[in-house]
Amino acid sequence: MTTATEFKAWRVEEHNGDYQGSEQTLTTADLPPNEVLIRVHYSSLNYKDALSASGNKGVTREFPHTPGIDAVGEVVESQTGEPAVGSLVIVTGYDLGMNTAGGFGQFIRVPASWCVAMPKGWDARTAMIYGTAGLTAGLCVQKLLRMGASPDQGPVAVSGASGAVGSVAVELLAKLGFEVVAISGKQDHADDLKVLGASDVVGRDALAAGKKPMLKPVFANAVDTVGGQPLAELLKQIRPGGSVSCCGLVAGPQLETTVLPFILRGVNLLGVDSVEIPLAEKAAVWEKFAGEWACPKTEGTARDIGRGQLDGALKAFLKGESSGKIVLDHAL
Repeated sequence: MTTATEFKAWRVEEHNGDYQGSEQTLTTADLPPNEVLIRVHYSSLNYKDALSASGNKGVTREFPHTPGIDAVGEVVESQTGEPAVGSLVIVTGYDLGMNTAGGFGQFIRVPASWCVAMPKGWDARTAMIYGTAGLTAGLCVQKLLRMGASPDQGPVAVSGASGAVGSVAVELLAKLGFEVVAISGKQDHADDLKVLGASDVVGRDALAAGKKPMLKPVFANAVDTVGGQPLAELLKQIRPGGSVSCCGLVAGPQLETTVLPFILRGVNLLGVDSVEIPLAEKAAVWEKFAGEWACPKTEGTARDIGRGQLDGALKAFLKGESSGKIVLDHAL
């Protein structure tokens, strides 16, 4: 029988309807039974982590709980033999950090089918600079490319461009030669978005609710990270045959629109899931970010925090005050 190992985790507890997170000492015996035990080196902060930490029961049903929907680290035990003990793996999505103890702890125990081998030549911290947000951005861009999107068709819009998903999408699309129009409610981040490659930055009023069922076609394609009414307005502005990759709902899950963009201009609305997709699809995007899709500007501006800074960082997410990529370093 393997001896239990003590480790530190940032754990959220409920106190009379109030949810509070703190660093606690646990043991690997506290983790759920599963095939692979991983010593986590880094995690990545996401909006879903902030929801879990605030007690959102749509994300996490039972507390106490360790959030962290992303993790990268070394395999310590493997009941299946693959991934092998000693190998580095990336775990994102599925149930990690939702109802399964996540990457805000120094150890996780997960199914082998959740683990992606670290691409050759890549390192753990860089993988978590991208994390679920980067993976999602990559999947959004990949869907546009599969639909035939190309730079010569015209500008591509990115809504919620200052966010973790949007900022990676901006840099990646610019790297691929697209003219990128960044749409953001944070005008003080306009210069940062232009550094990432945006040719123009416009305010969120460009997607303000309007009564007209159709608007002047401005964008050849788009990546939408916010959902809700802004997405409805964005669809009205897509050129004939263009596509919109949709991956977020920070502006709301409802989509009140008409069929006109679809039947008059042949617009394509492409749903993007980064949570439950097959492992091979995740691995393919990680390989691209480790190679020709590398986003050095995003990598260069990421900041590291320790577990003691998680509370403030997650609350900033909920207030809409967070920007750029934040990496949790368990060594800090």
